[in-house]
Amino acid sequence: MAIVIIGAGIGGLSAAIRLAAAGKQVIVLEQNAHVGGKMSEIAADGFRWDTGPSVITMRHVFEELWAAAGRRFENDVTLLPLDPLTRYFYPDGVVFDATSDPEQMTQRIEAIAPGDADGYRAYLAYAARIHRITGPAFIYDQPPTIPRILRTPLRDMPAVDPLRTMDGAIRSFVRSPYLRQMLGRFATYVGGNPFSSPATLNVIADVELSGGVWYPRGGVYALARAFERLARELGVEICTNARVEQIDLEGGRVTGVRLQNGDRLDAEAVIANVDVATVYDQLLPDAATSPVKVRRLLRAEPSCSGFLLLLGVEGEHTQLAHHNIFFSSDYKREFDDIFQRGLPPDEPTVYVSITSKSDPDHAPAGHENWFVMVNAPAYDERFDWRKEASVYRERVLTRLAAFGLDVRGQIRAEHVLTPLDLERMSGARRGALYGQSSNSRLSALRRPHNRASDVRGLYFAGGTAHPGGGVPMVTLSGKVAAGMVLEDMGD
Repeated sequence: MAIVIIGAGIGGLSAAIRLAAAGKQVIVLEQNAHVGGKMSEIAADGFRWDTGPSVITMRHVFEELWAAAGRRFENDVTLLPLDPLTRYFYPDGVVFDATSDPEQMTQRIEAIAPGDADGYRAYLAYAARIHRITGPAFIYDQPPTIPRILRTPLRDMPAVDPLRTMDGAIRSFVRSPYLRQMLGRFATYVGGNPFSSPATLNVIADVELSGGVWYPRGGVYALARAFERLARELGVEICTNARVEQIDLEGGRVTGVRLQNGDRLDAEAVIANVDVATVYDQLLPDAATSPVKVRRLLRAEPSCSGFLLLLGVEGEHTQLAHHNIFFSSDYKREFDDIFQRGLPPDEPTVYVSITSKSDPDHAPAGHENWFVMVNAPAYDERFDWRKEASVYRERVLTRLAAFGLDVRGQIRAEHVLTPLDLERMSGARRGALYGQSSNSRLSALRRPHNRASDVRGLYFAGGTAHPGGGVPMVTLSGKVAAGMVLEDMGD
C-alpha cells in the first residue's frame, strides 16, 4: 500500500524523495498541471518570470536532501552566489549594497551610518547565536514544545529572547534608521511584521547576511524541476491534474483519498502538502474533525500575501541589481496598513527581482524581466482586488517612478497577480503565503504540528506547518513529516 502525498509543492516533493529513498512506495497527487506549488513560472512574449519564491538561502538543506537520496545536489542544480545580496534604495536617495563579506559590509555601513559598524557586528553575532542555539528546536528538528525549550541551558536562554520583538532587538544594536529598516525587512521572509514578530526571527539575518543568497541557473523554478526529476528517478509516481476531494478515514485512521474524478486510492499514510486549515475545513469528513479546532485554524491571523506585477520592460537598467528593495518612508505605518487595517499599504516598499541580470535569455535583447512585488494583506472584505487591482498597480508604478524608475512607457508585456490569484494558483488560503502569521511571541509553538494529533496516519508538510515558510524551510518540513511517517511505521 502506498503513502499518498497531497500536493506537489516543494514540501511534498521533499517528503516524497526521503520516503522513496527509504524504500517506500509513494504517490504524489497534484491538482495543477505542473509541480512546484507556490514555486511556478510564466513565459510569454519572449519573457520568463518566476511567480513565487525568488530568494534562495541555506543551500546546505538541499545538499543534505540530495545526499539522503545518494546523489550530489550540484550535479542537478547550479546555484550562483549573488553579490550584492540585495541593493537597497531609500527615499532620501541613499543606495546600499548588502554583502556577506564582513569587511566590505563594515566599510559600506560606515559610509551611510558612521559608528554603527560595531553594533552591526554585534547584531550579526547575536543572530548567529540564535541560529546555533534555537536551530535544533525551531528549525531543523521536530516541532518545539515548552518542555524542550525549558531544557535549554540557562546560559543559552538569552538567545531565545522571548520578551522582545524583532524590531526591539535590532534597535538595541544599531541606531541608523537605514540599518533598522534593512534588518527588520527579514520578517517579511515569513510574512511577518518586524514590530510584533518575536526577536528569535532575527535568525533570518544570519541565514542571509552570513550564509549568502543564491540563484539557481535557469530560474528559481529550476529547483522544482530538479525536485520532480529526482523524485521520479527514485520511483515516486507523480500525478498532475489530480485534485483530491476527501481524505477517507476508518476508526479515526487514514485509509485513502478520493479524487474529483471519482477515483479512490488506498493509503497507508497521507502527507498533506496543503494549507492545514484547508485540510480540516474541506478534506476531512465532518464527523472526524472538531468544530472548535476548525474555527481556531480558520480564525488564526494569517501571514501577509503579495501583489505582483510581472513586467517585460524595454531597456537595460544598470543601476539595478538582481534583487532590489525600494523602501517606504514609514515602515511601521506600512505594516499597520497590512495587519491592523487589512489594506495594501498607501506607500508600499517595492521589491524588484530581475533574473535576466543573471540569465540574459529570460528577456529579449535590450529588455529585462521585472518581478515586482509588494506585501499585501491576506484578502478579506476590507479590500476588493477585483475592482481595485488596476488602481493599486498604478500606485506601485508611481512609487518606482519616485525613485527615478518610471517604466510605464517601457512595458512590453505584463501579468498582474493579486492575493486572489495566488490562492487560485497555489491553494494558499486567502492568498496568505505562509499560513498563520508569526506576529506573536509564541508563534513557533502555535504553528501546526507535522503529525495530526486527532487523525492517525495524517501528516503535514509545507509552509503552513512546522518549521514555516520559505523554500529551505518547507524542504525541512518535508523531512520532518517523512521522518514521522517512518517512525510511526517502525522503520
